[in-house]
Amino acid sequence: MPQQSRYSNKEFEAAMQDVFDALEKNNANRDLSLMVLGNVLSNIFTQHVALEKREAMVEQFCNVLKRAVKGN
Repeated sequence: MPQQSRYSNKEFEAAMQDVFDALEKNNANRDLSLMVLGNVLSNIFTQHVALEKREAMVEQFCNVLKRAVKGN
């Protein structure tokens, strides 16, 4: 069963486009883009997720990412 998002498609698409635009503005190639996004993710997990929940959330995120790229 698909998970219902608390964010609208419009909100999601706008935020995602802003990220793409920032990477493009800085001429970020694949490797730089992945480094930047990885550091952003690390910061979000360390600054905005309680320590006792962090490992489980990171694992869940990684599993979702693996499934997403496996399908492409």
